[in-house]
Amino acid sequence: MYLKGIFCEVLARQAYYAAALSPHVVDVELVNKGLHDTPEVLRADLQRRLNAIERDRYDAVLLGYGLCSNSIVGLVCPHTRMVVPRAHDCITLYLGSKERYADEFRATPGTYWYTADYIERSRDDDGRVALGAAGEKDMSVVYQEYVEKYGRDNADYLMEVMGAWRAHYSRAAYIEAEEMPLPDYVAQVQEQAARRGWVFEKLAGSIIILRDLIEGRWDDERFLIVSPRRTLVPTYDARIIREADSPEG
Repeated sequence: MYLKGIFCEVLARQAYYAAALSPHVVDVELVNKGLHDTPEVLRADLQRRLNAIERDRYDAVLLGYGLCSNSIVGLVCPHTRMVVPRAHDCITLYLGSKERYADEFRATPGTYWYTADYIERSRDDDGRVALGAAGEKDMSVVYQEYVEKYGRDNADYLMEVMGAWRAHYSRAAYIEAEEMPLPDYVAQVQEQAARRGWVFEKLAGSIIILRDLIEGRWDDERFLIVSPRRTLVPTYDARIIREADSPEG
């Protein structure tokens, strides 16, 4: 098969690695992770990329995204089927299954997630080096503003007084894929965890979802196949997403 993959850049290493091993021809396209901050902007960018795909060039378009604050809801590929992982966000893609992510969340909901890819791709933006939802990012923005205004030591003190970090989070989890060695940022994450009074934990991850996405193993339990000119919507249950009619028909 000839496949087009559109991936968030925080999955760059995994996407290229899986594409290199895939029996199919895969064109990989990366999207700036900063677009996650504004879901409607990310959705518009992804739709623009889908509209730009040539007719009859690919057998399928692969989306390397989870639901991601509904950023992928409403997307339509005009003439090629889309294949999308059943995931709330990219943490599922790092851990290897939505079930494992659910188990981790139930056990320790106050977790700040770190991966080598996300840390590397955060060096030139606002300094946020952890994965997570909008609320987590907002807290990081506050911290960065304090650093810029008052210096790092004073920023740490202010956040300590506010209790903003400890009120919501208790664990820093560093996910490391077992299938592929990556640069080690454990010491950096341990330092951040110690500064904020969090427990540090290193978790074994898996790129099996991305491998199977790129290698064409699309079982219905883990992937949704969306027909051309149709869209996807959230299900608010374990399936996460389903196919639906597009408003444009």
